[in-house]
Amino acid sequence: MIHFSILGQPGQDNAVLSTINTSQSIHRILFDCGEAVLEGIPYSDLQAIDHLMFSHLHMDHIAGFDSFFRGVFNRTSRENHIWGPPETARILQHRFQGFWWNHAADLDAEWLVHDVHEDHIETTRFLAHEAFSVAHPEPARPHSGVILEHEAYTVQVIPLSHHGISLGYRVQEKPRTNIDMQKLNEMGLRPGPWMQHLKNPQYQEETLDIAGEPHPTQDLRAALLVEREQGSLAYITDLLIDEVARTKLIPFLKGIETLICESQFHPSDLELALKNHHTTPELAAQLAQDAGAKELVLFHVSQRYRPETWREMLELARQIFRNTRFSEHWPL
Repeated sequence: MIHFSILGQPGQDNAVLSTINTSQSIHRILFDCGEAVLEGIPYSDLQAIDHLMFSHLHMDHIAGFDSFFRGVFNRTSRENHIWGPPETARILQHRFQGFWWNHAADLDAEWLVHDVHEDHIETTRFLAHEAFSVAHPEPARPHSGVILEHEAYTVQVIPLSHHGISLGYRVQEKPRTNIDMQKLNEMGLRPGPWMQHLKNPQYQEETLDIAGEPHPTQDLRAALLVEREQGSLAYITDLLIDEVARTKLIPFLKGIETLICESQFHPSDLELALKNHHTTPELAAQLAQDAGAKELVLFHVSQRYRPETWREMLELARQIFRNTRFSEHWPL
């Protein structure tokens, strides 16, 4: 199951903290890191973030990085990964070196910064004990959209236009194999530890013992195993939604469970939105409708508007795509 929180307040910097809970493990991805977005996040949760994924590196998306880095700069309990568009490693090295590392020799952490190009990824390794002074390039690796393949989920990326590249992300839980309990009862079989063997593709024995009787493993799998689709979430922000973008975005977002999309400008300011490569609630709602999304969450609204205008923007989106909302914790 994928849970998420919109971080930050309306009219201020925003980010999204996504949590993938498989019931056996928990994985956390932070999308962008604007100023003050981590306020209120428990220190233990901050330290448990597995990946920081930047859409782009404008100030309002990276201004809170120091708060994040302060909590994890020497983390060795898990790998440290940062993702972003081309030039991310170069820019982040300046952030790494913006401190006095007189105690660097005592540090052990390693950081991997991934520059995501359209068809390949360039990874740079930084070592804390070197005071992050040396950029160690790793061999580039190709990608065809999926940049992160985990046993529990995948992360797919799409390059979008924001007078430069702004990355959009799609997190997709992998399907889970479950036992059809109704069929199990119909077959008169008793639940037990054998069910774990049945679901485990590494189990290759021809039979399974159930209550002292052997049963053909393949027959049981054919009768009892069902594969269920899991959750999905997309994060897109600071982008131009024109016809060129729509032809790429609609298949990328097809069937998404939750679409989180910026909504900087009121539709009356459409010309200004397009000029600055931002979007409006109506453009976001139409995209959600055409992609078959189940839910649209608007965020990253401009401080140029008053709260009553933000509420009006939400209603305009709902006229196109009914299941649209702001974050639950926004006081609107």
